[in-house]
Amino acid sequence: MADNAVSRRQCANAIRALSMDAVQKARSGHPGAPMGMADIAEVLWNDFYRHNPGNPGWFNRDRFVLSNGHGSMLIYSLLHLSGYDLAMEELQQFRQLGSKTPGHPEYGYTPGVETTTGPLGQGLANAVGMAIAEKTLAAQFNRDEYEVVDHHTYVFVGDGCLMEGISHEVCSLAGTLNLGKLIVFYDDNGISIDGEVDKWFTDDTGQRFAAYGWQVLSVDGHAPDAIASAIEQARAESARPSLISCKTIIGFGSPNKQGSAATHGAPLGDDEIVATRAALDWPHAAFVIPAEIKQAWDATEKGFGAESAWKEKLIGYKEEYPELAMELVRRIKGELPGHFGAEADAYISQCQQSADDIASRKASQNCIEAFASLLPELIGGSADLTGSNLTTWSGSTPISERADGNYIYYGVREFGMTAIATGIALHGGFVPYTATFLIFMEYARNAVRMAALMKQQSILVYTHDSIGQGQDGPTHQPVEQLASLRITPNMSLWRPCDNVETAVAWKAALERHDGPTALVFSRQSLVHQRRNEEQLAGIARGAYILRDCEGEPDVIVMATGSEVGICAEAIATLHSEGIKARLVSIPSVDVFESQDAAYRESILPPAVRKRVAVEAGAVDYWHKLVGLDGKVIGMESFGESAPGPVLLEHFGFTASNVVDTVKSLL
Repeated sequence: MADNAVSRRQCANAIRALSMDAVQKARSGHPGAPMGMADIAEVLWNDFYRHNPGNPGWFNRDRFVLSNGHGSMLIYSLLHLSGYDLAMEELQQFRQLGSKTPGHPEYGYTPGVETTTGPLGQGLANAVGMAIAEKTLAAQFNRDEYEVVDHHTYVFVGDGCLMEGISHEVCSLAGTLNLGKLIVFYDDNGISIDGEVDKWFTDDTGQRFAAYGWQVLSVDGHAPDAIASAIEQARAESARPSLISCKTIIGFGSPNKQGSAATHGAPLGDDEIVATRAALDWPHAAFVIPAEIKQAWDATEKGFGAESAWKEKLIGYKEEYPELAMELVRRIKGELPGHFGAEADAYISQCQQSADDIASRKASQNCIEAFASLLPELIGGSADLTGSNLTTWSGSTPISERADGNYIYYGVREFGMTAIATGIALHGGFVPYTATFLIFMEYARNAVRMAALMKQQSILVYTHDSIGQGQDGPTHQPVEQLASLRITPNMSLWRPCDNVETAVAWKAALERHDGPTALVFSRQSLVHQRRNEEQLAGIARGAYILRDCEGEPDVIVMATGSEVGICAEAIATLHSEGIKARLVSIPSVDVFESQDAAYRESILPPAVRKRVAVEAGAVDYWHKLVGLDGKVIGMESFGESAPGPVLLEHFGFTASNVVDTVKSLL
């Protein structure tokens, strides 16, 4: 609670003043939500929110997510006032290049910001992931008197977040999974960008969430005692997530604009700010916070005490359960076990020796079986396609059945699944993997982008990767998706050609910590490729020479995934006819492009301008590798409904067509 000499309303008005002043100085921003939610934020942060401004990354902190991220000055004000390393000068540089206060909260820019928000509803989805991670990690590690994982996830949402379809996906699942430590505050102000929402949003939100299995509470969002009582009631409910519906006035305090869309996404204006200062009894100049109010907000001492108490508990935990403690610390740090690399390499060698002709989706499942037993931090799931994506292993246990499980049945929720996984990654302690058909990445596209934007380790398993999946037809046959993923910054993509490349791809995804990795697998069986040790080592470099000729080649054929096999047949034919051709397998273009120039040129010599790229996907991406003199065998239309082998032949993915295309260049 605020200091006795300072009222709650004064503390809340500090948020309002900073928010309207920063937006006005930037001539851009959203003052309405911060001004409307200031009273809720004051009660939560001063009375309940457990955090340490001196160590924003303290693991057992509560998580706070501003899902309605356009109101970013709310969280920047909270962070500054409570003692984080966010100076007033940063607030004065709101929305300016290089500042720690970008237009929407950005993970990694601002200490205390738990996730990037802005695309509405996704912050809420990330928060569901955080709550899943907390509950599951607690079940795996807590012991009797040692609750070393024990924190809440608090979320602010607006009407826009709840109109977005992703909110249904994730809140439905949150109720099913009984995420009792997830508490969501709904800013029920009745206003969005276009005006009063009752013209397009008339849902009974309370009944909707009650139907999901949530506890639903309603309060006056400007009545601190009622807000505090609702939070206490929400925290007391351990079996259900809670929605606290807060009736608020957008732009609270602005005499002429509050309660209207005029405060939503534009500065109040100099004259209105003067009037608002008078209405709020806030006589202080812009960006000036009186010392007594700043002191009332300061959470550094309380935060240090909370973390210190947790560390003392952790010391006792280490003495009582030393192996568990070491494992928990390792997983918090995000470090793989020291023996993982060697055991993964041994498995890759085993795959090379096995010579199995199998679908790469099955090879992927074999990798999960091999690696998951080494990595208890792996937590996987599929969007109602577990039996098709092949994402379970012998040790899979659904978290819906056991709290300490490691598998999530997401249901048909591709968008929600992907954003939840990002939240799990942001929380820490787990490496999440998710799965669906490659074509249904489109449902999740923005969540995929957000994972890449935040550089989060999330493994995206996509099966049924081309027209080769056959009779489901063009609605289920991906064409442009590979290119879309490849051009996404921070995204790594692997499309392996057999069981060996699949194992290397999985290892790379598990060892990569600076972004998501898409692993793209076939439904149909793929031919195992023979390799020597040098070629085996080359897979991890993204591209390598799989079949070569004597001397410098006259032509280079490059391929990925299921098309490598037909190209190997074509190369054999070309060699038999005396044509000097090289086959390059490129399971990961981005990894290959990250190699040094000498290696890249040894694989694709610039002097060899006659090149053919073969992939059952959109052709345009490959022109940068084949050049003006090369050709691409790929898809320039959508697919058709027919058996996979028939389609592959129809669209030219045959050894004979590769041979003919090479000869056309020569």
